[in-house]
Amino acid sequence: MIRLFFLFLFLFSLNSFSQTLNLNNPLFENSLRRAQLNGDISSTISFTLRPLDLNNYSIDKNIFDYNHYSPTVLSFFNGNGKLKILPVDFNINFSSHHPYNRNNGSMITNRGYQQLISAGIFFEIGPLSIQLKPENIYAENKNYDGFWEGHYDITWARRYILWNRIDTPERFGETAYKKTTFGQSSVRLNYKALSLGLSSENIWWGPSIRNGVMMSNNAQGFNHITFNTRRPIKTAIGNFEFQLVTGRLEPSDFDPPSTDRTNAGTKLFVPKINQLGKTGDWRFFQGYSFTYSPKWISGLHLGLIRWTQMYGALFEGKYWWINNNPIDDRFNGTSIGWFPIFNNFLRKNDKIEPYEAETDQAASGFFRWVWEDSKAEIYGEFNHNDSKFNFRDLLSDSDHSRAVTLGIIKIFDSKKNNSQLEFHWEWTQMEQTASRLVRNAGSWYMHGRVYHGYTNNGEVMGAGIGPGSNSQYFSLAKLSTNQRFGGALEIIDQDNDFYYLAFEDSSDFRRYWKDFNLHLFYEKKFKDFWGSINIMYSRSLNYQWELLHNPSLPYYQPGRDVNNFFIDFKLTYPLKF
Repeated sequence: MIRLFFLFLFLFSLNSFSQTLNLNNPLFENSLRRAQLNGDISSTISFTLRPLDLNNYSIDKNIFDYNHYSPTVLSFFNGNGKLKILPVDFNINFSSHHPYNRNNGSMITNRGYQQLISAGIFFEIGPLSIQLKPENIYAENKNYDGFWEGHYDITWARRYILWNRIDTPERFGETAYKKTTFGQSSVRLNYKALSLGLSSENIWWGPSIRNGVMMSNNAQGFNHITFNTRRPIKTAIGNFEFQLVTGRLEPSDFDPPSTDRTNAGTKLFVPKINQLGKTGDWRFFQGYSFTYSPKWISGLHLGLIRWTQMYGALFEGKYWWINNNPIDDRFNGTSIGWFPIFNNFLRKNDKIEPYEAETDQAASGFFRWVWEDSKAEIYGEFNHNDSKFNFRDLLSDSDHSRAVTLGIIKIFDSKKNNSQLEFHWEWTQMEQTASRLVRNAGSWYMHGRVYHGYTNNGEVMGAGIGPGSNSQYFSLAKLSTNQRFGGALEIIDQDNDFYYLAFEDSSDFRRYWKDFNLHLFYEKKFKDFWGSINIMYSRSLNYQWELLHNPSLPYYQPGRDVNNFFIDFKLTYPLKF
């Protein structure tokens, strides 16, 4: 009893300080990233494992004042206990013609008006920290012109190859969408650089800013157990950061459009069932992100990401024909285990092939290199969808199932008014390479056995551009004290994987669906709040690959081109007491 008493006193004396920065308002994170390029904060912050826990970094309050962001309203037990009020977040967006959805967490793919409101508290005592920040979402969810009804049945059939293997509905029902989630909430036990806890927060793995291929905040955060570093662990050879996550992914329970369609007498829509024939099964997710920052190369961060997912029935051992088969008893009594993420990295090491066939996985290598002297950074990701057979396969067919991101940020000093110019370029390619001609990998985020794909609540958990798509993003902004103003050009190739599949037989090269998006943005910190607005005009060429061929005209004729206007407004208001 005395030992327990002294253990309690010891734990009670520890300070946790584990409040995270809301990932769904990138204004703060991006301003800190720019401050790092200017040399105002340490280059040891990798920005490859987010959300950030800024309490564990030394950041001047002129750069970011955490006490203003979340003021302490109650302090007790000599500062070992605190109660803080988290700021109110109010996010709204509007799409005029069709949805434009990028990295907005619990907000959905929506046409019309949409809003998210969030507020909360943060409590800590000793090693225990509790962050409660629920989110309330409302979306008009208006009807819009989705996949073109005029496509031939065979074209619809080829579109359903993706839709039957991924849970990304065009529309979330036929009425307004309303939902309240746990949002950015967590309960953690913290000790020095380590944290163990339960969380529903959004996660971002890797250095990318626009399209996080492996993990981003494009979808609603999922309930998970996390074991992670809160700051880099310093060693004799450099710094290390990691996060290990085990979670539960949920279906949207909404179907793709026109589920009654047929082709050659066969119904196209196939319900998303597990191997027991059950619809709506949850999915077991496990993944890790690991970052190493070598001591000898300043500003360089190297990393590895891997994730795996499977239906809950498989994880729970309910696939009896694998582990309790009276005819084929080779794998009887086996299980997937508690940590399948640490099973074989290469297919040649498969020990229980039936388990591996039911599992969806991906892996990535990434880097970020900060050049403080040049006020610049370069970053990249090389990602593989599914696993390679062996190391030789990795070397000889490295393009198979790969997705690539490369980005550059450069800040230029200006002699006028103490301002700067910021250039940002990010390129992401997710369409299959020529390797598909002899070894079709399928599109990213879809899977042949996990029919909900890599999604949560009906949205892709990775790159917002979606399967088979490519992106080029160029922005130029003027920076001054507490504000940023500029414009950007974004060019999106919409799902080229489907395009090649649907139209290669007819050699119809006229139907590429390509979006040209012009952005105008403004960010500013006012006296008591932060605000940002992004206004986008989009011109979609051959929207939904639609083209009505007129035989009286030359063969090369335009398809259906549409305009779309999108407005995104974010406001963060710290409450004062």
